[in-house]
Amino acid sequence: MKRKIAAIFAADIAGYSRLVAEDEEETLRRLASYREVVDDFIAKSGGRIFNTAGDAVLAEFPSAVDAVRCAIDIQESLRTRNMAYPPSRQMSFRIGITIGDVVERDGDLLGDGVNIAARLEGLAEVGGICVSRAVHEQVANKLSVQFADIGAQEVKNIPTPVHAYMVAMRREDGSYTKPQLKRPGSKLAAAPVWMWPLVVAVVSIVAIGVTGFLYNTKLKQTASVAAAPAAAPSATPTANAAVPSPMPTQLAKAPMTSMAPQNTGAAMAPMPAPSAAPMAGKFAADSVPFINERVRNFLAGDYSTAGDYKAFALNVGGFTGSVLNQPSEEAARNGALEQCQKRADAAQSPRRCELYAVGNTIVYTHGKPPMPPSPYFRHDAMTERAFASKDFPIVRDPQKVRLENMFVPAAKSRSVALGPGGQYFMVLGASSPEDAARRSLESCGAIAGVACLVVAVDDNFVVPIPTLFRITGFFNAASNASIVADARGEVMRKLADAMGWNAIAVGTAGRPGLGLKAADEQTAVNSALADCAKRDSDCHVLAIGPFTVGPVN
Repeated sequence: MKRKIAAIFAADIAGYSRLVAEDEEETLRRLASYREVVDDFIAKSGGRIFNTAGDAVLAEFPSAVDAVRCAIDIQESLRTRNMAYPPSRQMSFRIGITIGDVVERDGDLLGDGVNIAARLEGLAEVGGICVSRAVHEQVANKLSVQFADIGAQEVKNIPTPVHAYMVAMRREDGSYTKPQLKRPGSKLAAAPVWMWPLVVAVVSIVAIGVTGFLYNTKLKQTASVAAAPAAAPSATPTANAAVPSPMPTQLAKAPMTSMAPQNTGAAMAPMPAPSAAPMAGKFAADSVPFINERVRNFLAGDYSTAGDYKAFALNVGGFTGSVLNQPSEEAARNGALEQCQKRADAAQSPRRCELYAVGNTIVYTHGKPPMPPSPYFRHDAMTERAFASKDFPIVRDPQKVRLENMFVPAAKSRSVALGPGGQYFMVLGASSPEDAARRSLESCGAIAGVACLVVAVDDNFVVPIPTLFRITGFFNAASNASIVADARGEVMRKLADAMGWNAIAVGTAGRPGLGLKAADEQTAVNSALADCAKRDSDCHVLAIGPFTVGPVN
């Protein structure tokens, strides 16, 4: 045997015995599916599972940071999987984490550290995480996680109280849940010995008075009233009910007009008309637009493998609704739409939800959103600079204020895509910059009806933002009437892979001049004007980077 210090992770399923009693086969099937998720996250985080029993999992991690990050990933992933089930059939884990001195024997770990982790798991909310003070001290300044201090907790078989903290789970929009504090029940202090005779006397007097009162108000009448049948309790949700999960609250630091669980910040533009080529055919999770990877994993797993009747609904803003195991196709259709729309309405989304799939058949009436070629953005040290809402192109001042209030303080990864008509869409709190960029482009493209441009990712503009000229729109060499037709192909070819600052000037005859791969905006402008002057007259700057420009007002 050897001793060591380790971060101990304990998890089990809330209400597992009831779930098994209600439907053993379905519960065991889902447990296997959920355990794959849990085991995969633990392995990727450097953890090791050292014991399992039924629905319980015990794991060790080399650090508290790894353990807490893994626990958050697990809870967020399983929460998405649970969306398709009514509350009575949801399978949610509680997780407890501590740091302790443990004994290793034949690969198993024993000791107070394991016991305390198990007790913390019992204190956790359903779908939540509870950690010890030692874990909180290790993690508080290393992860963007918020905690609720629930104080010292007396737990079974642990001689001293355990100081515990609840983890506030981060939502998709960057806001946080507010854990319900579990305070230990207060205990009455022991009364001094000399007070007991007085207490007995007071209780006796009160008992005599109560007895006389009851006698004088006729006990028989009271008994008859008490014997009347109680009101029937309200019906509990049926196993096939589709109930949306609670919606997130707004971030306290900024007034937000729309907070979404997946995508957020759509420009107020009308829904595009149905595409001439609506999406149809067999359902495939990889091709569903607007959604994040957790929803996609749920669709590829639980949804795809479930039998009829089932349905999946979404809107351009990324809100979704899904139901499984419904009594009829109509119930599935209605349930998915209702769930999706309730979530969208709660976040004040202007987009209506629509059915995307019924069973394993796509029924979406819109085609795929227009998208630019990948990669969707590139990092370029010569042009990239810190994001500033006041410099965001094309949009009006109210939209710039909205970007400042929502995009700037939001959690990473985040992206804003912009359309040529000033439409824009931001995705906040995505799993990666690439995921944020894809989703913002999909939603923006569906709103604008044309491919959009990723303008900002996380803290930076990822395209050149001109400052010497006023931005007037998007530049497209292939269709720009200011450039003579026989020169447009060459401009497109030379701009295709040109990093750095690029400028295009044009003269009265439409002959272009190019300033390419410059280290700064002014150099690119000067080079473009000089190149234009070689073949045309009265040259002026037409475009810088991806934007057409005009004189500063």
